[in-house]
Amino acid sequence: MKDIQALIKQMTLEEKASLCSGLDFWHLKGIERLGIPSLMVTDGPHGLRKQSGDADHVGLNESVPATCFPTASALASTWDRELVFQVGQALAEECRQEQVGVILGPGANIKRSPLCGRNFEYFSEDPYLTGEMAKSHIQGVQSKGIGTSLKHYAANNQEYRRMSIDALVDERTLREIYLPGFETAVKEAQPWTMMCSYNRLNGEYASEHPWLLNQVLRDEWGFQGLVVTDWGAVNDRVKGLLSGLDLEMPGSMGVNDARIVKAVRQGVLDESVLDRAVERILQMVFRALETLQEPYQYDADAHHALARKVAAEGSVLLKNDGILPLTKTCKVAILGEFAKQPRYQGSGSSRINPSRMDTAYEEYLRLAGADAVVGYAPGYRSNTDAVEAELIQEAVSLSRQAEVVIIFAGLTDTYESEGFDRDHMRMPANHNALIEAVAAANPNVVVVLSNGSPVEMPWLGKVKAVLEGYLGGQVGGGAAVDLLLGLVNPGGKLAETFPVRLEDTPCYPYFPGGPRTVEYREGLYVGYRYYDTAQKDVLFPFGFGLSYTTYEYSGLRLSAGEIHAGDDLTATLRVKNTGSCTGKEIVQLYVRDVTSSVFRPEKELKGFAKVELAAGEEKEVSITLGSRAFAYYDTAAQDWLVEDGAFEILIGASAADIRLVERVEIRSEHKNAVMELPTVVQGCYAHPAKDWRVSDAAFSALLGREMPPMDYLPGEPLTLTSPIGDFPRKPLGKVIYNMFRKQAAKSSPLSGEGTDETTALMIERMLADMPIGKMLMFSNGAMSEEMIEGMVLLANGKVLRGLSRLKAGRKSAAK
Repeated sequence: MKDIQALIKQMTLEEKASLCSGLDFWHLKGIERLGIPSLMVTDGPHGLRKQSGDADHVGLNESVPATCFPTASALASTWDRELVFQVGQALAEECRQEQVGVILGPGANIKRSPLCGRNFEYFSEDPYLTGEMAKSHIQGVQSKGIGTSLKHYAANNQEYRRMSIDALVDERTLREIYLPGFETAVKEAQPWTMMCSYNRLNGEYASEHPWLLNQVLRDEWGFQGLVVTDWGAVNDRVKGLLSGLDLEMPGSMGVNDARIVKAVRQGVLDESVLDRAVERILQMVFRALETLQEPYQYDADAHHALARKVAAEGSVLLKNDGILPLTKTCKVAILGEFAKQPRYQGSGSSRINPSRMDTAYEEYLRLAGADAVVGYAPGYRSNTDAVEAELIQEAVSLSRQAEVVIIFAGLTDTYESEGFDRDHMRMPANHNALIEAVAAANPNVVVVLSNGSPVEMPWLGKVKAVLEGYLGGQVGGGAAVDLLLGLVNPGGKLAETFPVRLEDTPCYPYFPGGPRTVEYREGLYVGYRYYDTAQKDVLFPFGFGLSYTTYEYSGLRLSAGEIHAGDDLTATLRVKNTGSCTGKEIVQLYVRDVTSSVFRPEKELKGFAKVELAAGEEKEVSITLGSRAFAYYDTAAQDWLVEDGAFEILIGASAADIRLVERVEIRSEHKNAVMELPTVVQGCYAHPAKDWRVSDAAFSALLGREMPPMDYLPGEPLTLTSPIGDFPRKPLGKVIYNMFRKQAAKSSPLSGEGTDETTALMIERMLADMPIGKMLMFSNGAMSEEMIEGMVLLANGKVLRGLSRLKAGRKSAAK
């Protein structure tokens, strides 16, 4: 590796500043005279999205063919660290062939609500499982000499107003729920880069948040890499550098580079801070180049086979009334457009151009034979929700000719995408109508779902089986057939809770908030932590999944009955396959604090093990817990503390199916919490009810400060950070808004003729939510800083100043 310090000493101030922003959408700047090349980074995380032509950050323009692996929602349902590691290695191999130095991902954001439009890209509602999956993904990629970018740090749990929303989260909830996934990945895998999110957190943008980027990430966790913005996430470039932000992507047409130079020359920014950022960037560049200097070609067939294995292991059998597995002689009708035109990934920046595609219909014919299929009927059209009687009737008629009906359904692209959240948990009306009508005509219905996050299932009691395939990638259809025919035994388990209905979710009254803030009033009670504590019924619990075999748990023993705080504890048990076929069981370990003086969830996942067992085979399984497994975060002590007292070790097949329990006594100097919780907080959060609501007083006390207003104040002016969709609230705003949309349509890569409905909706929502100042970057130079400032002045009624600024800006843009 080159002597980076020597290179930095040879650079001019302008050259140093230039390296801290991108050359274009996907390339870092180089300095030819110093032998510093331009490095390419590109989107992931479940496949390589390298664009060979026009670039964009939301998946609109074509990318090179690559293996489209199952998305994170399916990966997490494997609960398989080694398998996720292998996916990471495969991604790195494809990067090496395509000369990409860093692949952006994985995403470690918590699934706060099932409505988040990007949930398919995230692992779990649980921070421990999230951390284990993210760690394995990163280790796999980086074992092959390619970098990763752990994202989106932090509290980016929705798409609505993601570029401007202020997430109000108390520190304990941050430490125990929203940060541990990142923490585990950083401490145990050291991603080359950390991508900061767009949003604010407790008043500060994540891109200029010294507590997040310096104190927690670097000082506490020991992060050694560089911090890069999400694309366009810079607000104040100089403040960002001072707060720990190194690299701006993709760049600001030189505007922010000039601001860095000016800040150094005026003494606002110490040049050593800039040097440190440049050093981190160059370390990454030369590290990647060591890998990329050798030509490489990956094995496409092997990657396709791996994708099929992952899709099968990440599928979850939710219901089976003895109908599965099917025999190859069983006469089946295959219904649903997804059987031939699968929904296999989400929309947005992670959209992959698959190297090949296996459909469920073709694979069923290949594996079971043409004689096994009595016919196919689409039943619905994916480009509409409308129920079409002719299509339903055709499907019903065909279903009467079959012994078993397999319906492929789920969520269409217009329901889940980067850029917008779902409005509800319902499936499209035509999908539900098809299932209801066919179930009335044939009692033997199997539903195969393709969706990135939970859905309501009003027809659940009328069908014999449900297989959750999530978004299974380019070979998800083939994997589903493997499972239906029993060629593979289902072993996946849910990494998230499926609530009965949206109104049951703990954040329902507070999600997505806005327009200014979103309040995380539910605190620690996310997912099963709430449902278990409040004893609220769910459709399918966290960690749930059926198999074609059965398992028996026995003989739980602990390495000690009493330990001291800080000591490890090992739980050992025996698991036996009591069925007739080989399978893989996921053993889950939860911890319950029996005598806590502070409110805590009923139980929390702190360990798991996946074990493969032949029919009749029994194995011993051990899971070791560190001190952190028993700790809570004490905000007064500013540390993780373990209280003196009893803890239960709960071994289960899911959060709702606890099979074995043992108790350990922990001796600690902390008999009670250091922090003193206000009565209103303890009273509200100690016993969340089934119809739980958090009062203003309780949440304000939990935050430790008064809550800022969620809405705008009367007469509040627009600024460069105001979302474009806010402009119509001003007298001249509607005119400016329409002018802006026309200009954006001409200049932005987010536009173009022939876009599908999902893309059009994504563009509309993203433009409305985008702060107007971001258009300096997204307009590809067609809009100057002065033009944007002029639009803001005009919208605020300052006509003469606005017109003058707009005129100057047009001259600047023309140059």
